[in-house]
Amino acid sequence: MADKIYYPNPELAKNAYCSSMEQYRTMHEKSVKNPAAFWGEISKEFYWETPAAEDKFFSYNFDLNKGDIFIRWMEGASTNISFNLLDKNVKSGNGDKIAFYWQGNDPDDYSRLTYRKLLEEVCRFANVLKSKGVTKGDRVAIYMPMILELPIAMLACTRIGAVHSVVFAGYSSDSLAERIMDSKAKVLITTDGVWRGEKLLLLKAICDDAMNRVKETGHVVESCIVVAHLRRLSCPHGEKTGKANGVNGTSDSSIPQIPWDDDRDAWWHDEVEDAEDRCYPVWMAAEDPLFILYTSGSTGTPKGVLHTTAGYLIYAATTFKYVFDYHPGDVYWCTADVGWITGHTYVVYGPLANGATSVIFEGTPFHPGNDRYWSVVDKYKVTQFYTAPTAIRSLMKFGDDLVKKHNLSTLKVLGSVGEPINSEAWLWFYNQVGHGKCSIADTFWQTETGGHVITPLPGATPMKPGSATFPFFGVLPELLDEDGRLIEGEGEGYLVFRQPWPGMMRTLYGNHQRFQNTYFDRFHGYYCTGDGARRDADGYLWVTGRVDDMLNVSGHLMSTAEVESVLTGHASVAEAAVVSKPHPVKGQCLYCFITPNEGTSFDKKLQDELKKKVREKIGPFAQPDVIQHAPGLPKTRSGKIMRRILRKIALGDRNVGDVSTLADEGIVELLFQLRPQQV
Repeated sequence: MADKIYYPNPELAKNAYCSSMEQYRTMHEKSVKNPAAFWGEISKEFYWETPAAEDKFFSYNFDLNKGDIFIRWMEGASTNISFNLLDKNVKSGNGDKIAFYWQGNDPDDYSRLTYRKLLEEVCRFANVLKSKGVTKGDRVAIYMPMILELPIAMLACTRIGAVHSVVFAGYSSDSLAERIMDSKAKVLITTDGVWRGEKLLLLKAICDDAMNRVKETGHVVESCIVVAHLRRLSCPHGEKTGKANGVNGTSDSSIPQIPWDDDRDAWWHDEVEDAEDRCYPVWMAAEDPLFILYTSGSTGTPKGVLHTTAGYLIYAATTFKYVFDYHPGDVYWCTADVGWITGHTYVVYGPLANGATSVIFEGTPFHPGNDRYWSVVDKYKVTQFYTAPTAIRSLMKFGDDLVKKHNLSTLKVLGSVGEPINSEAWLWFYNQVGHGKCSIADTFWQTETGGHVITPLPGATPMKPGSATFPFFGVLPELLDEDGRLIEGEGEGYLVFRQPWPGMMRTLYGNHQRFQNTYFDRFHGYYCTGDGARRDADGYLWVTGRVDDMLNVSGHLMSTAEVESVLTGHASVAEAAVVSKPHPVKGQCLYCFITPNEGTSFDKKLQDELKKKVREKIGPFAQPDVIQHAPGLPKTRSGKIMRRILRKIALGDRNVGDVSTLADEGIVELLFQLRPQQV
């Protein structure tokens, strides 16, 4: 069943930007053989204060044997991203067009923002940042829920050339502090709090804890600007069409007080009240930094992925246009949080660069009912819907009736992101949500790639459930074996890329050596994704998942080292090893092996403390599902933990393979005996 081919709806294909595989192949061939000409033509759709030098449009080095790695696009060009996303749309007659419908946690809480109003609010807040001393190149940390002030803050940074670093507002204060310290952020933007479903999160309190930790290292966050999200009495930024008081009907008096420092903290609404609604853009060089987004590293220290201005703009815009086949009049909805790269590229930058109308959603799929996604699609007449396999699998278990309650007939394209989608979830998405007429864009990409790199195109690509299919324009994937030899035709190996595309990361912030070591050390001449893939007889690519010590839980990438570091930080733990185990909803879950200190009992109290510690240090999404007692760990004589064997134990699979290299072969049987029965 998984290899059955599903063809694009002919009605969709008829008007698609790419309407056949022949057209796709022609465009792809040009994009990889003559990238400067291909992307040069696309760049003409945007405004450049200074055009790129034709002889320097594209240059790179992927081979450490030939010196330092570098990637450069459109050298000599200058532009401003907010100008291209906002001023350009207003000048072209889209000022009164809805840029964002905002849907709050509560169904009765919603508003909207036109392109003209968005431009004014961005300029106001850009002037606020300037008044706080923020100038070109300064870093601004953003720790916010999915509210309209979030894209406003990001675009205000781009307006004045500041570099934004958005941190997912589900991360702990420790994780936030670590990211603020690494980026040396001058300003932090947050809210008093947010409702997630029926849970109240006091974000300002988390920020204060983080800022105090940062201060201990000698760095000081000079200003903290706070949106009165829980306390708002009116919508300060657009046409308010829902409730006028707090989310879930919360009144001011029932909201807990938040910590406040008069010398540092300021309310957003107070600051923007008298700010000018015009702000001349700072023209940025093509390779000037745009944003830093932290992703987990295999050493446990987050990596500050750095994206730059011109290349990211044209790649975000082009992938959005072709992968979602967005046309004027469509309403697009990506459910991702802007704290992740999906939210950056496909909630903010890609849609606005195409003059799109989008939905920004603050809530969860299960509040107030398990049909929340379908009610939002119905309410806004969504045409393109982009979500994660984890969400799809979660919603499948509630059956088909909740989907059938709502009119989803406006849908044309469905998208999947964050991890490989299993064929069962793909088929349910296709048949129940898309009624067998929507193309599914099963997109593979990473924080580092900036945008889709392997994906179907809705009007062109015949689909196979679970396959990411073929590379996007400009992308040249290869499969390599352990020794770096090319795998031709059918086969499975390391997924690598031979040459860069415009939206690719340029470095890791403040650590170019780590950038080179992480992505280019293994196979000289190729960018190594860290994922495996197989190519079938028809040339389709199937991403098989991580091949390094990384975990992908509900689309959140984290390292084994990161979690192990937290676990071994507990006073009762001598050693810890973490592996992933398949999970029916989350894709993968954390399975932890714990060696307690001598004389310490391994009991439920210790397990609960460890789960709590991981939640606090990393975030709720990282909480382990299983913690197993491990009096010892399977190690080689040199001391390396054999995670391959631990993964087998987690699965209950006694076919562990060769154990002759272990220092103590008997530990394997002991760990099988201690394996919790319920897993």
